[in-house]
Amino acid sequence: GHRISFISTPRNIHRLPKTPPHLASSFTFVEIPLPKIEGLPENAESTMDVGPEDQGLLKKAYDGMEDDVARFLRNSCADAVIYDFSGFWVSSIAMDLGIPRFFFCIFPSWFMDFCGTTGDLIDELKDRKSPEDFMSPPKWVTFGTKVAYRYYEAKLIVGVGEKNVSGFSDAYRGGIAISQSDAVIIRHCHEFETEWFNLLADLYQKEIIPLGQLPPHFEETENPSSDNWVSIKEWLDTKTKGSVLYIALGSEATPNQDQLTELAHGLELSQLPFLWAFRKPATSTVKLPDGFEKRTEGRGMVWKGWVPQLNILGH
Repeated sequence: GHRISFISTPRNIHRLPKTPPHLASSFTFVEIPLPKIEGLPENAESTMDVGPEDQGLLKKAYDGMEDDVARFLRNSCADAVIYDFSGFWVSSIAMDLGIPRFFFCIFPSWFMDFCGTTGDLIDELKDRKSPEDFMSPPKWVTFGTKVAYRYYEAKLIVGVGEKNVSGFSDAYRGGIAISQSDAVIIRHCHEFETEWFNLLADLYQKEIIPLGQLPPHFEETENPSSDNWVSIKEWLDTKTKGSVLYIALGSEATPNQDQLTELAHGLELSQLPFLWAFRKPATSTVKLPDGFEKRTEGRGMVWKGWVPQLNILGH
């Protein structure tokens, strides 16, 4: 019975799955062009279109949509608005208009707990600026846990509190967006991370609404007779059960050239059978090491198109 207006850029809207016919009348897709930003690759409208080095530019362009989003909300008579950390300015617009606000957290609760209160986020994690600060649980975690970052991970997490070319850090965006929300919706269910989930409610002093883990619908898996799956299945059938290493970084985690080279090098040294779902943004210049595919031929498969992931995992 709800009517949903989904706001995004044209390219992002056009690549969404088709709305099921029985729900189509409930959705309005609102296309707002992404402003042009010098240095941002042409047609880059989401993080799946760029490497890590350009994500700050993408956020800067996204911030340029603020006036258009405000104009839409003023004319929409919306009952509520749901937004994430990138569009942190949405919460301020909605507050001025008296629209209830729900922050949608795309990260797991333990990750957010590590960052602390909304004040800690707004202050850009000022008391924790070295990797070592994230290599053990923070002091407000009072239950026993082994969750902590390794050094190479912690180096990346430090960047959450550092300003990028957009002029804001991701920590600041999240802190403002959460502090101005009425409640937080998180990809979580009570069967996982129970203590971390409860801690988040204490840290934010807000209601935390578990959305579930958005499981895929198995009936929507790849057609068993498709060329993609037939080729992959024939190769998997030649391998011993449980022996194949599957590598799929998804569309969001884009390695740089050094990381990609090291990953390929490790796979080569491992001597293990592997299936690598190797997709990269069109703007990315990273490439596999020279001769890698030839040297691992037969033992490994590098699949450069779309992969039927559920079928592979179910093999």
